[in-house]
Amino acid sequence: MARGARYKVPYRRRREGKTNYRKRLKLLLSRKPRLVVRITNKRVIAQIVEYNPKGDRVLIGVDSGMLRMYGWMGDLNNTPACYLTGLLVAKKALKRGIGEAILDIGLHTPTRGGRVFAVLRGAIEGGLNVPHDPDVLPDDYRIMGEHIAQYYEMRPDLFGEYERRGLKPTDLPQHVEDVKGRIVGDGHD
Repeated sequence: MARGARYKVPYRRRREGKTNYRKRLKLLLSRKPRLVVRITNKRVIAQIVEYNPKGDRVLIGVDSGMLRMYGWMGDLNNTPACYLTGLLVAKKALKRGIGEAILDIGLHTPTRGGRVFAVLRGAIEGGLNVPHDPDVLPDDYRIMGEHIAQYYEMRPDLFGEYERRGLKPTDLPQHVEDVKGRIVGDGHD
C-alpha cells in the first residue's frame, strides 16, 4: 500500500471498481432522474433512480423476469429482452408522472448497438425522454431478434432451452412483436 503524508485512500466503491465518481457527479449535476441499466449474466435490470443525500431512491424498478407476465419465452438477457425491459420501465415511469431521465450505464462499456442501448431504445419508444445519440441505438434486425433466428439456423444444437419453453428461435421476431403489443396495450403493472 502507498505510504506518505499526501496519500489519500480512495473511496471503498472506487477501490472495488463499482463506482466511477467523476461520471456519477456529472450525471447528478443534471438534476434529472437517472435511468440506471445493469445487465447481469441472467437478467436485465432497469430502474428510475433519484438522488437523495442519504442514498439514492429507486422510484421504479423493472427486472427482465417481469417479462414472463407478458408471455415472454425467450432468454432474459438478450437484446430483445433488453428492449422489452426498456419499454416496460418507460410505461411504468409515465404512469408515475416521470417523463424524462438521463441514462446511467455505470461501468458498462458503451458499445454502439449493445444491450444497454437496447434498453435505452425501448425506453425512448415507450415515451420516456432521454437525451441520446441516435447512432448508438441498435437497429431493428437486432431488436426483433432476427440475428438470433439466423444463428439458430447455423447452430440449432445451442437452443434447447428455447424449445423447452415452447419457442422456436425462428419465430422469435414475431414473438417479440406479440409481447411488445401486450406491454403497450395491457394494464399490468
